[in-house]
Amino acid sequence: MNAASIQLGGVTINAASQPYVIAEIGVNHEGSLELAKRLIELAKEGGADAAKFQTYKAETLASRHSPAYWDTTKEATLSQYELFKKYDAFGPLEYQELAQHCARVGIEFISTPFDDDAVDMLAPLVAFFKVASADITNTPLLRRVARTKKPIILSVGASTIEEIDGALTTLRAVGATQIALLHCILNYPTADANANLRMLGDLATRYPECVLGYSDHTTPKPGLPSLIAAWLLGAVILEKHFTHDTSLPGNDHYHAMTADDVKSFRTEVARIAPLLGGRAKQPLPSEEIARLNARRSIVVARDLAAGHRISESDITYKRPGTGISPLSWDDVIGRKTCRALTADDVLQWTDLADA
Repeated sequence: MNAASIQLGGVTINAASQPYVIAEIGVNHEGSLELAKRLIELAKEGGADAAKFQTYKAETLASRHSPAYWDTTKEATLSQYELFKKYDAFGPLEYQELAQHCARVGIEFISTPFDDDAVDMLAPLVAFFKVASADITNTPLLRRVARTKKPIILSVGASTIEEIDGALTTLRAVGATQIALLHCILNYPTADANANLRMLGDLATRYPECVLGYSDHTTPKPGLPSLIAAWLLGAVILEKHFTHDTSLPGNDHYHAMTADDVKSFRTEVARIAPLLGGRAKQPLPSEEIARLNARRSIVVARDLAAGHRISESDITYKRPGTGISPLSWDDVIGRKTCRALTADDVLQWTDLADA
């Protein structure tokens, strides 16, 4: 089993942990502090572990000439700058208030920073940082986050192995020691056929020192099967956009989960988790009676006199497994019987003379 772990607030997460669910509120509050607080409360009610926001200013995030990369049939804004400008109203005081509200509600507060000022402002408020996929090649921002010495969750959407390696090298060079990697597909929304959850296996092989997770952009289905599948494939940190109403217009509502979705997911996890058990292959105590009675022993095929030298035609294999195992088939052939044996006797080593 992967022995990596990461401290996310008061919880230590490793490969054997129950799913750590991040409700990505992002900017689905649409600039309303009261709605942001209500979404925090809904995330807690649903069973999420963390409520996450996004901290940016349009002017420092995108030029005025940045084109859209989302589904414009769902979000018609064609400019990144124009879209981000709609939702960048919050400042330090609002984030402090949201962090305090999370503390009152009992859910971890986090926010993804998109510039140096955001890192510095959030550092006193968050127990760990989440870095977006789009910033995996943003060396100065990665260094700024790493210098806080806080655990880091890094999404790796749309990245090459070389880019992941480079980001990890940059983060570690400046002092990051706890890093989790989140598989992600940078499509909004992500078609199920593009989710490629088996990429988690490649990440597990390449980065055994990192806890794994999944940031999901698929359109939610009942029970959140995308998150269930990712969890079963090794993702223990699960992030998905969160809303109170998926019918609302905007970039991050239609592919978001709701409190009811999180509840359904938790119910499914509770149902499935007992089936998983341990990873090391070994017989269970409950299987001992089956090992004894359902396995085969060498059994006498016909009546044999004392002193008979056993040939292959004299024996067969039958249940129970309380006699000589068929593993010793070749050792039994050629041995002499110590006493007369009757057909269907389960052969014991005491029935045979020394070789």
